[in-house]
Amino acid sequence: MSELIFYIVDVFAEEKYAGNQLAVFRGGGALADVEMQRIAREINFSETTFIVSETERDGGFDVRIFTPREEVPFAGHPTLGTAHIIRHEIMHIDAGKIILNLKAGQIPVTFGNDDGEENIYWMKQIEPVFGRQFRPDIISAVLSLKQSEIDDRFTIEEVSTGLPHIIVPLRSLESLKRARVVKEKYFDLIENNWAKAVAIFCPQPHKPENNISVRMFGDYYGVPEDPATGSGNGCLAAYLVHHRYWGQNNIDIRAEQGYEIGRPSLLLLKAEEKNRKIDVRVGGKAITVAKGEFV
Repeated sequence: MSELIFYIVDVFAEEKYAGNQLAVFRGGGALADVEMQRIAREINFSETTFIVSETERDGGFDVRIFTPREEVPFAGHPTLGTAHIIRHEIMHIDAGKIILNLKAGQIPVTFGNDDGEENIYWMKQIEPVFGRQFRPDIISAVLSLKQSEIDDRFTIEEVSTGLPHIIVPLRSLESLKRARVVKEKYFDLIENNWAKAVAIFCPQPHKPENNISVRMFGDYYGVPEDPATGSGNGCLAAYLVHHRYWGQNNIDIRAEQGYEIGRPSLLLLKAEEKNRKIDVRVGGKAITVAKGEFV
């Protein structure tokens, strides 16, 4: 295998070297699947992406995403981070929109936001799908919490906007901080379920300017806890609108994640339901922090 150029990108970071770090490789089209998986395992970030072609096909760039254990059809911070590298290192123009061809489908990424703020990337996720619901006593045992700490006004439910998550509403920030996954019960829970990752949230943030706090657990993918999860927060955005969490059919909020593992992150969530369809967008910053060659 010849030398490969790669970039390290901080995605959803509130400050440099926070957020969720991503390795983006160019020249992925020359690699076999087993080579991509080996590299992702050696890099050992939550996900590693490979740009398969540096020219557009069907209007988008072919990209593949691998966790240390397997290839996944979609993930949020790899989508934004890879679009950032394509925009700055391949296209060399201030493209307003870049489309990534992923296993889950075509995901458009736009630059900037409605207020003209710079350095914000937005991805429009696929239409959400809702799955199985779970009993609070089962989930509380998985999370080492009391059943009363789960907000039973809302369901615990599988949701997917490209990568399914089990969404768990908690009552307080104290409970969110104390949550600890019991691995044996976690793997029993996901064994025959569609969703393999668990996203918990509460309406009390660490920082007053934010709206919601989130944690995500995904041992199945080799990620015990993720500092920033675009796919999981996309699922959460759809869940919040679908269940009218704040009593309305739309949200425009700031979600924080990663504080419990020392990697503070900020994700911007917009979602709206019209004609029984939910439109979900997740946004955040992406910053290149390193470039190198992988031998």
